[in-house]
Amino acid sequence: MKARPPIIIIGMSRSGTSMLTRMLEALGLFVGQKKTKSHEAVFFQQLNKWLLGQCSGGLEDPASIRYLLEDKEAKALYGEFIRYIMKTPRVVSFLGWMKYLRYLTPANLDIPWGWKDPRNTITLPAWLDIFPEAKVIHIYRHGMDVVNSLRVRRERDLSRLKERHAWLKPFYWYYLMLKFIPTQRKFFYLRCVSLEECFSMWEEYVHEARTHVRNLQDRAIEVKYEDLLTEPNRVLKDLTDFCKLQATDIDVERVAQQVKRERAYAYRSNPELEAFSIQMADRLRTQGY
Repeated sequence: MKARPPIIIIGMSRSGTSMLTRMLEALGLFVGQKKTKSHEAVFFQQLNKWLLGQCSGGLEDPASIRYLLEDKEAKALYGEFIRYIMKTPRVVSFLGWMKYLRYLTPANLDIPWGWKDPRNTITLPAWLDIFPEAKVIHIYRHGMDVVNSLRVRRERDLSRLKERHAWLKPFYWYYLMLKFIPTQRKFFYLRCVSLEECFSMWEEYVHEARTHVRNLQDRAIEVKYEDLLTEPNRVLKDLTDFCKLQATDIDVERVAQQVKRERAYAYRSNPELEAFSIQMADRLRTQGY
């Protein structure tokens, strides 16, 4: 059978990318053998981190990718290097041994496949050089709910470094050293210390993603997180058609039952965020809210 281009899922962190990816996987989209808790394929996540690291950037600084994208020679060489990596046994973490022995590289897959990573929003132009026929799904969520989710996660992650029982702290910090230093993993988003910075980062991601969607035209589709929660059957049916998945209406109905409708516009129960949303009304309106 003919090889199929990937489905690349983009969107700001905390915008529903994980939920959407789990649903698409349940409907027949192969998204990798080894995945993180956030349902990101470890193989492609590591490549995205590496690409951003070459630009001294990361999730909090999407604009830094321009240093790579504007350097045509470097961009072409990086793409060639990634194509090589995708043909090495390292790709087993994505394909699994059975698919690796059959296909050798993701580029040969003849089944619906793809991967999710918020970093795709930033690195997409590099991936489109490698997979010029790729399709893209962009999921976006109300900025206030994204801000709230980022702040909750920041407080949770920040607690790792806070005071613990004196006898326990050295052992716990040693564990953190082994887990975070070798992998250069971050404790939390430093940029999200303020509501304004969180909101600005959301705007940057939505703007970047929508630029990709406009450029790709019929090879891209946008999903509003709130529509997925309130009309899951319709949205999932559109996505199965877009991804060319062999899912039945019964399959769609089964997966749609996973939706938790109360997550839509959850920020309204928070007086601080409700007040901030009024201040940001014009900017929210620009993004469709």
